[in-house]
Amino acid sequence: MRWSDRRTRHPRLPEGGWPAQRVLITGASGGIGQALVDELAAAGAQLLITGRRVEDLETTAARHPDRITALPADLTRAEERQQLVAAARRAGCNMLINAAGVNRAALFTEGSDADLERLITLNLTATLQLTRALLPQLMAARQGWVITLGSTFGTLGYPGQVGYCATKFALRGFSQALRRELADTRVRVLHVSPRATRTAMNAPEVEAMNAALGNAMDSPAQVAQAVRKAVERGRQEAQLGGPERLFVRLNALLPSVVDHALARQLPVIRRFLGTSETTP
Repeated sequence: MRWSDRRTRHPRLPEGGWPAQRVLITGASGGIGQALVDELAAAGAQLLITGRRVEDLETTAARHPDRITALPADLTRAEERQQLVAAARRAGCNMLINAAGVNRAALFTEGSDADLERLITLNLTATLQLTRALLPQLMAARQGWVITLGSTFGTLGYPGQVGYCATKFALRGFSQALRRELADTRVRVLHVSPRATRTAMNAPEVEAMNAALGNAMDSPAQVAQAVRKAVERGRQEAQLGGPERLFVRLNALLPSVVDHALARQLPVIRRFLGTSETTP
């Protein structure tokens, strides 16, 4: 796996390394979240993990019983967010990893208002609310971290992912603005953009579409390793995947070129995610 990042760096992990870190990981019952738990527990961090699927969360915690405390929570509920923030305070968390998120790949005209509301509420609104609630604690730490898992689709608008792109573009802007706002504090902000990843969040038609288009897919373990390395190296942003990095840069400089490239993929995307013809 190849991945890139911005050259500007902040200080790396302080003395003590990962064993000195107390990390809150959201979305820990999902594929990337579980991989992050395994990666950071193996590195020596103490973890407070949360997610909505209780059984999966408990199974993950049982793999590292001496390093993990599990607290199931629905981040879209204010009361449960407050309970999580209180638990993070008791645990002395100095690092927040926002890995919770959902997706539903579909043509925009075929989605529903409920789908959009679910995407925006969890991917964006709840993430911002949790981060804001935890910031005073992170700012009081010797060194605090806010790490947000975005997506290549937070820089590259993609057909069949309109709502998801909207939330991930917003998360990228949130991370950039927050990093600049906290530049004179001890809190470091990292935004990581995975490319397509093999997780249970992907519907079978998405897996089939990626195969038909020749899109490379990473494992959750590869994403988790990239996150750990980005923290250790003091990065501000990290983009996974060489071809994706090139496409993102091309999209920024010559978006019309990317428009034409994706237009050629559109029949395949429509075949897997919706109808083969547009409706007036």
